[in-house]
Amino acid sequence: MPVHRSGTARRGPIAAAGILLSSLALVLGSTGTSGAADTPARGSATLGMGVAKHDGVGGLPGDTRDVQTVQTEGVDTSSHNGNVAWSTLWSSGVKWAYVKATEGTYYTNPYFAQQYNGSYNVGMVRGAYHFATPDTTGGAAQANYFVDHGGGWSRDGRTLPGALDIEWNPYGDACYGKSEAGMVGWIHDFVNQYKARTGRDAVIYTAASWWSECTGNSAAFGSTNPLWIARYNSDPGTLPAGWGYYTMWQYTSSGPTVGDHSKFNGAYDRLQALANG
Repeated sequence: MPVHRSGTARRGPIAAAGILLSSLALVLGSTGTSGAADTPARGSATLGMGVAKHDGVGGLPGDTRDVQTVQTEGVDTSSHNGNVAWSTLWSSGVKWAYVKATEGTYYTNPYFAQQYNGSYNVGMVRGAYHFATPDTTGGAAQANYFVDHGGGWSRDGRTLPGALDIEWNPYGDACYGKSEAGMVGWIHDFVNQYKARTGRDAVIYTAASWWSECTGNSAAFGSTNPLWIARYNSDPGTLPAGWGYYTMWQYTSSGPTVGDHSKFNGAYDRLQALANG
């Protein structure tokens, strides 16, 4: 009679096949599906989340007191910031803020009220932004969703026009599966509907490299929509076609208190002028 020694139990063909399938699943899990495992949850996208990965990080800008045009410090926030210490930011010199309101037509920021109202209550000029997902619904539909969930505008001197965050897709293809012409058309649909609803031209937030890749470096929006350029370096770099200057520049994602810091290209009174339209 055969002897079965401890730790060396015999395996029949079915058991062997199971081991083979398990091994194959482990291999696929570590290679073929790793991208899916790394994909963030829908709704978690934030302004500038792809900038460092795609464009890298350089030095910080120099002291703006040494340049001809005064710049005004600002920040942007989303749900990952939770309840923001607005008084701390105000005391540090931050005078304006953009708060994520929506994404696609499926997400609203649960901390929006604390962030949007909290920044206003300490004295800041504030606005709301929308993270675009052009692969889920049309531009006009997303503009409506944005306006209906915090992205509106009022001429109170303290509310900035809404911002369209259009950048790398954190959930898949960088250009959301759209051709250059298709992307330009989607952006047109969004900004046109936003203006129809609010009377204001939306701010466009983007990075020059993404804009070149996904819109063919379109010059179609430079004469109407203020530019919020994303570049984590000592200067804003070459701007997308159509814009001769930037209105805002997000220069870091590792600043004090909330991380994402930007500069408005002008003094506080010019910021108020943008708010007033």
